[in-house]
Amino acid sequence: MFNPSFNITNKTLNNIAKIEASEEVIKHSPLLPLWEKQFKEDAIIRSAYHGTHIEGNPLHKDDAKDILEGRQVIGRPRDIQEIINYRKVIDFIDEEANRRIDKITELLIKKLHRTITDKILLADQGEYRTKQVIIRNSSTGEVTFRPPPPLEVPFLMREFVYWLNRDDRDRLHPVLKAGIAHHELVRIHPFIDGNGRVARLLATLILLLGGYDIRRFFSLEEYYDKDAVTYYHNLQKASAGDLTSWLEYFTFGAAVEFEKIKEKILKLSKDVKLKEKFGGQQIYLTERQMKLVEYLQEVGYIQNQIFKDVFPQVSEDTVLRDLQDLIKKGLIKKVGSTKAARYVMV
Repeated sequence: MFNPSFNITNKTLNNIAKIEASEEVIKHSPLLPLWEKQFKEDAIIRSAYHGTHIEGNPLHKDDAKDILEGRQVIGRPRDIQEIINYRKVIDFIDEEANRRIDKITELLIKKLHRTITDKILLADQGEYRTKQVIIRNSSTGEVTFRPPPPLEVPFLMREFVYWLNRDDRDRLHPVLKAGIAHHELVRIHPFIDGNGRVARLLATLILLLGGYDIRRFFSLEEYYDKDAVTYYHNLQKASAGDLTSWLEYFTFGAAVEFEKIKEKILKLSKDVKLKEKFGGQQIYLTERQMKLVEYLQEVGYIQNQIFKDVFPQVSEDTVLRDLQDLIKKGLIKKVGSTKAARYVMV
């Protein structure tokens, strides 16, 4: 039976506390962007880019954005398809999370693999490997890890999925569960290719199902890709049997990403009076209105003659319409009635 070995250290507890605190702040923030869709799209682009770049995809982040927005990009068809597939599988795990599925099955994991390798693998899409594989250091060629023999894979996957769905699963914090699942799938290496991508996406799905969605604004892949050497080192170290240091690393990465989202939201909601004024009610702002609020919080006021400096590509009438809407929402007020009038926070 799969029974992961680990200790919950003070580092891990501290990281989980930071994740919980970030989520709480975001949930109760009085100001949120109307452009949530754009915020989410940015997270998807970051996930698709970093989730494939860490595996050696040479395309740039701007290329990934262009591909996902339907523009032509010069590159190998395989590299382009990897980006497209990553987007498809993110949409898939979002759908599963929204349906609040109560079990993660082998069929679901195989579907993740089938989607992530669509039009890339010629065979074995969504099928467990039947060959022995070895993992080598890309620089030295040294064998760094030898996954279990193919004959053991079906049995190991059954035990793994049983552990994921066991009756006492709710006793384990979702962030720890996601981290353990991430490592175990990489360790078993059930597929001939694409195991890392499937593991990272499965971990994200577990977080979503555990209530840690933060409107799907986050991208754990970005954290791993920024220091891939440390990421792979921690995975390899955990394969010796003790997951303690891996879980410290995994929870720290999640805390970093969740705090990044928190800071973006807090930039709009740092004024305590706003929280008191709206009593928990959330106000949705456009991207331009968010920039206006940030400017007012930093500078203290804005006047007509400054509009061009803040929004060089936007007409004065458009900025005035945004300001009037913010006045209606009770966020700002106009002081004076001439062209020299100032707009300030309430």
